[in-house]
Amino acid sequence: MDPMFLIPVGVVALIVLIIFLSSFFTVNTAEVAIITRFGKFLRVADPGLNWKRPFFDTMAGIVSLRVNQISLTMETKTKDNVFVTIPISVQNRVRPEKVYDAYYKLSDPTAQIKSYVEQVILGHVPGMTLDEVFASQSSIAAAVKQELDADMATFGFEIVNVLVTDIVPDQKVKSAMNDINAAQREQVAANARGEAEKILVVKKAEAEAESKALQGQGIANQRKAIIEGLQVSIEQFQKVVDGASSKDVMQLVMVTQYFDTLKSIGESDKTNTLFLSHSPGSVKEVSEQIMESMVVAQRANS
Repeated sequence: MDPMFLIPVGVVALIVLIIFLSSFFTVNTAEVAIITRFGKFLRVADPGLNWKRPFFDTMAGIVSLRVNQISLTMETKTKDNVFVTIPISVQNRVRPEKVYDAYYKLSDPTAQIKSYVEQVILGHVPGMTLDEVFASQSSIAAAVKQELDADMATFGFEIVNVLVTDIVPDQKVKSAMNDINAAQREQVAANARGEAEKILVVKKAEAEAESKALQGQGIANQRKAIIEGLQVSIEQFQKVVDGASSKDVMQLVMVTQYFDTLKSIGESDKTNTLFLSHSPGSVKEVSEQIMESMVVAQRANS
């Protein structure tokens, strides 16, 4: 065979082999491929090794079946005229049985999802107060998911979950809320301190009253003991000295106590007591006043 003939045959065979091998392609796990023929959708190629007709079939694109997360931030106004920023995360994926709809019906699925989220948020938050928005964070996320599920199912998308990650009011509103919270806590603390001080005052008053009662009882017992002692002293003095009256005995006792007091004051080196000038007769006057008081008290009791 002519060698010049073998060269073109070999080149043609090599080209055919290359074309045949290039008709095979692979699709990764969690992905599918869109196969078209002359620009028209033909089929969906599953993960693994696939084959397409050379020159006729084309792999138009790859569609991921993984869960995709779209993060967006919404700013709106509440019912009580407070502007809030709401960060939202939307987790979505393409339904395997609706790859055609997901690939061909929407040119920008992310923008479409954001538009639906904005519509739902603007339909709920403006009718709620700021406190209600904070309390209804999970219900807002559930409402967004419900609306998106119904709307995006037509386009082949499944909404896996919607997360309202935070409620961020204006900085001035946050400062005002913190001030209100601090004032409320300070009020509670002040009430607690007031109650504690009230308890201390009551307990102190009760202690003082009890102390005065005990002090009065002690004074009464002391006076009773003094009277009983004087009575015994008078009786014993009258037994020893005949003709001595009770008045004479009392004057003697008063003089004795007077000098005992002067003696105890003189023995103390830290005393600051000041005695005014007086005469010895003043002791007698004091004793007579005490005797008169005792007589009057005795008559009153009888």
